[in-house]
Amino acid sequence: MRNAALTLGIIAGLTGMIVGFFSFGYIEAIEKYGEIEGLAEQVSNVGLVQVVAILSPMLAIAGGAMARARALAGGLLMGLSAVGMYAAFGFNVFTMFPIAFAGLGAVLGIAAGQPDEPKAHF
Repeated sequence: MRNAALTLGIIAGLTGMIVGFFSFGYIEAIEKYGEIEGLAEQVSNVGLVQVVAILSPMLAIAGGAMARARALAGGLLMGLSAVGMYAAFGFNVFTMFPIAFAGLGAVLGIAAGQPDEPKAHF
């Protein structure tokens, strides 16, 4: 389960980077060139989209990378990534795989059967 969470987290992060890259670029293009009525209009929550475009892929990749050693923490990071992508971008044809992969990676990371190493967390 930990290896699956690792793989899903990294794939979610990489595909999330593509979505985030185009979302950030779209916002910047609209700010620079202006809106085209009925075709290209600015999103309503510019700040949220820009922050999530950067943070969610990082959280998914970091959560996937942590999944083998610290499954609970990795699962929580992937869960935050999935929730962030859903809140900022919604669920559509471009975001269904990053959200689904990060969400499934979070479930697998949290549900990993073996406890983590008996080390202090802090």
